[in-house]
Amino acid sequence: MTKRISGFILKLIGWTVLGHANIPDKCIFCVAPHTSNWDLVLGLTVCKSIGKRAYFLIKKDWFFFPMNILFRSLGGMPVDRSRNSSLTEQCAKLFEQHKTFQLAITPEATRKPNAEWKKGFYYIAQEASVPIIVTVIDYGSKVVDFRTVFTPSGDVESDISEIKSHYEGVTAKHPEKFRLN
Repeated sequence: MTKRISGFILKLIGWTVLGHANIPDKCIFCVAPHTSNWDLVLGLTVCKSIGKRAYFLIKKDWFFFPMNILFRSLGGMPVDRSRNSSLTEQCAKLFEQHKTFQLAITPEATRKPNAEWKKGFYYIAQEASVPIIVTVIDYGSKVVDFRTVFTPSGDVESDISEIKSHYEGVTAKHPEKFRLN
């Protein structure tokens, strides 16, 4: 899907994209709320519309034929949660190996209500020395907003709290499934 077609589709369905002018070549997109599989479709369409290709992590269970071909072509990277390998280190190495690499992560790590966000996105950004782009999907206003470029300070709890503050008042596809605290 080309940039023009993706932009046309977003316009046709009434969505607007904000804040994408200064997205660095290497970054983590912290994407929330994530309450529906449609978030992936919307996110991929938004990325195409602004000329970006974001990779994304997805449960290894989804990588069966023919879905594995589809997900890999879209930028999917399988995650095996049962292995004790360091996903943080693996992802940090990917940033080292590529001139341009953008990784979209949903900190809720589920489509169910979860106020206890996984901190992997933060640790990957810290390990790879890349910024976090606070990315908001607001179904209420039909806006995807690349709200701010955030640099981890090392104070995990304080930084996560600050990042979460950008999602206050945002409407998820399924509002009953989105929790900040």
